[in-house]
Amino acid sequence: MAKKWSQLIRNWMTQTMDLPPDVMMDLPRITMVGQIHIYIENHRGLLAFSDREVRLLLEQGQLLVKGKAFVIKTILPEEILLEGKIDQVIYINE
Repeated sequence: MAKKWSQLIRNWMTQTMDLPPDVMMDLPRITMVGQIHIYIENHRGLLAFSDREVRLLLEQGQLLVKGKAFVIKTILPEEILLEGKIDQVIYINE
């Protein structure tokens, strides 16, 4: 119940104060350059990595990136830069 109220308050603040939703609502910000780079901010951790798949934990669910020849160029506590050929980006709701 408290989580639902906090979500409602965040939504209201985002709309009222014209704040970016990714900051107020713990949403990931995903920036792609073609199919070769993907930069993901505001994730909660790396769950799995291979040269064909990357799985990240989000505040709500997971993010699955599928492709080929993946290389992690940069990894920070809440940011990751992935390089390779990206075929799919999938949200997984828990």
